[in-house]
Amino acid sequence: MKKHLVHILLIVLVATAGCKKFLDVTPQGVVTVENVSTPDKVDGLVIAAYAWLPHEGTINARMSPWLADIKSDDSYKGGGGIGDQLPWYQWEVFTLNNANTGNNDGIWYAEYQGVSRCNTAIKALNNVNESEYPLKQQRIAEMKFLRGYFFLNLKRWYKWIPYFDETLPIDSIKTVPNRPAGVTNDLAIWQHIYNDFDAAAKVLPADQSEPGRPTKYAAQALMLEALMWMAYEQDMSNKVININKETLAKALPIADGIISSGKYSLAPDYAINFLFDYDNKSPESIFEWQYSHSDGTPNGNLNGGTPLNAPWWPPSFSCCDFHKASYNVVNAFKTDAKGIPMFDDYNDQDITPANRSTYFTGNKWDPRIGHTVAIPGLPWKYQQNLLFDSSGSRDPATFGYFNSLKENVESNSPGLVNLFWMWNSKNEIAIRYDRILLQKAEILIRLGREQEALPIINSIRQRAANSTGRLKFVNGTPTLPYNIALYVNGVNCNWTNAFAWKALMFENRLEFAMEGVRWYDLVRWGIAASTMNAYFAKELPRGRSWLKDGKFTAGRDEFMPIPQPQINYAFGMYQQNPGY
Repeated sequence: MKKHLVHILLIVLVATAGCKKFLDVTPQGVVTVENVSTPDKVDGLVIAAYAWLPHEGTINARMSPWLADIKSDDSYKGGGGIGDQLPWYQWEVFTLNNANTGNNDGIWYAEYQGVSRCNTAIKALNNVNESEYPLKQQRIAEMKFLRGYFFLNLKRWYKWIPYFDETLPIDSIKTVPNRPAGVTNDLAIWQHIYNDFDAAAKVLPADQSEPGRPTKYAAQALMLEALMWMAYEQDMSNKVININKETLAKALPIADGIISSGKYSLAPDYAINFLFDYDNKSPESIFEWQYSHSDGTPNGNLNGGTPLNAPWWPPSFSCCDFHKASYNVVNAFKTDAKGIPMFDDYNDQDITPANRSTYFTGNKWDPRIGHTVAIPGLPWKYQQNLLFDSSGSRDPATFGYFNSLKENVESNSPGLVNLFWMWNSKNEIAIRYDRILLQKAEILIRLGREQEALPIINSIRQRAANSTGRLKFVNGTPTLPYNIALYVNGVNCNWTNAFAWKALMFENRLEFAMEGVRWYDLVRWGIAASTMNAYFAKELPRGRSWLKDGKFTAGRDEFMPIPQPQINYAFGMYQQNPGY
């Protein structure tokens, strides 16, 4: 079984400044930064920082990518009904979400625990003599990368967050506001996050011998991500008021540098990115969170963010059927007679239990649906001898019959562990090369250079077309009528800037469906309100009565509320997000 870089090391750091007012001695049993600022101990703090995000749990802890999906039109919450993890339903419909909604406070708390571990490690590393610890600067860069990652999660989820680094005394953290007085936009927070990744990229090596440590290209990829947000400038009501072309122009050479490095390429089969056997082996993986099973610990370092998402399907799986593919996202994979997406009318037809079989055989499909959505009657995760069936859906009357595939594993996978919840040790690819390619295409289209974006988007589509080898029944016939074509200007499309932008948005959805990307794109592009309200308007007449409270309020629902407990702890330093 694969080795894992990160094993949990719990190091408790207790501030002693207050005690020294009374006793000028160090309490016994306390581990201080000074105690571990030695070459033989400092790696423990580094490992503790690495260990934090993979070990965050599913509920009220980790900012798992799929949680963003249930706020988009890609996914239904799922589970055993509306009341099963009710807070996620409140997020999903927006109108019932508030500062005290459950499963939100823990995300803030957990991400800042990660920040704290990184800052503590950097403080200790700064105290180490580089001649005695030659990896000092590289380890500091790794901690800045991880800190930037935690802040990136927080920023995209809450918008207004307090940023602080290792130079701020612990006692002063409570004085940092989340929204400083007089600010008119959030670009300063983004700049801090960008600077963390930039500092990391300048020091990190191009290659790492140990899987799970970031390279300079991983840091540059997240510099690019930050700039893609910074370019879509928002006002204080979350409205995109300007697309800054200078920022996009700054982002372009970063994307080009990653692409021209020659380190990465599209995997020949899209499936490779979602298979346990290809952990740390996909040619398009830029950074992966590492998981393990048989590693000498009782249950291994299992993915705590996704164990609820396996189907309710004994004997192969035992729990819990969350993160259900929406009928909307299933329809999005349909293609027209020319093999291109049905941009405007893809969702006009409804899928019902009565027509489900003929619906899939009577339409043409982008092959990526076979890698993304588990459909009754088709093989489960490329297992030709195991056809997924309707019994795998726990509450089909509410959430339908379609399950998420990408984060799940085969029923016979050595990485699958039944701890009642279906844990697995498949790595999670956090940064992929296809994302870099599509971000470059987006930049080019926004800069009026859509002709240069065409071959990039077509390269993604060509790879999708080549990814049908695993999408077959046991007799060798395709699991669905797959039909995907490249865009050919003047033949199956008119590649204008407006069409190119529509194609880019659709390509992002299809390529990263059910990966937690869709929601952030909608917010970043400034189209969350129009997209989600159109989604709710279509879903309700189709019998999704549980979405009757669904309504997106522009200026509020783009971001989660600052958890009320955090506002209470901050003694008035934090301002609530607009509308909550």
